[in-house]
Amino acid sequence: MESTGAEATTIDRGRVAVTHERDFPAYFSATWPRMYRTALAIAGDPGGAEDACQAAFAKAYAAWSRVCAAEHPDAYVRRMVVNEVLGTRRSAWWRRERPHADVGEPPPQPSFEDGVADRSSLWDAVASLPPRQRAVIVLRYYEDLSEEQIAAALGCSRGTVKSQASAALGNLRRTTGAALDALDGSDEGELA
Repeated sequence: MESTGAEATTIDRGRVAVTHERDFPAYFSATWPRMYRTALAIAGDPGGAEDACQAAFAKAYAAWSRVCAAEHPDAYVRRMVVNEVLGTRRSAWWRRERPHADVGEPPPQPSFEDGVADRSSLWDAVASLPPRQRAVIVLRYYEDLSEEQIAAALGCSRGTVKSQASAALGNLRRTTGAALDALDGSDEGELA
């Protein structure tokens, strides 16, 4: 049955009347259940069958004018579905990506809250330092200044900056313990 005129050409081939691109959704709805059952019978896996059908119908949509022109569009799409199922089974990733019965628990991840608590307690400890030691620690580790820059900012010698930093780090280690060691760049050797 062929119709001519201003609307799209309709060709009665196979089980479903096929027209140009605007009728793909109707074709998809009419043929999906049958194609899925075929894919499921071949794949034996509902997920694999659905993946194969989705890939085949996506390819059919991309080549819809060629599918419409085929003598038997259902046979054309069915062949695409079968090729998708068989092609997937041949792929090396398919063999590697099969789920296992027991995946196991993922390794525990450090808690974000623990890091916040450690930093909070460290800032409390920094606030409890004498003003000169606190200034050295803040300028070195928060502002990332060198010993020379800290000495210039505080109006003292480089040796004073080193001794104040050493005393401050000692006080912080006594009050915070491991929290200080966990911070990046807290190597006392840079200041000493």
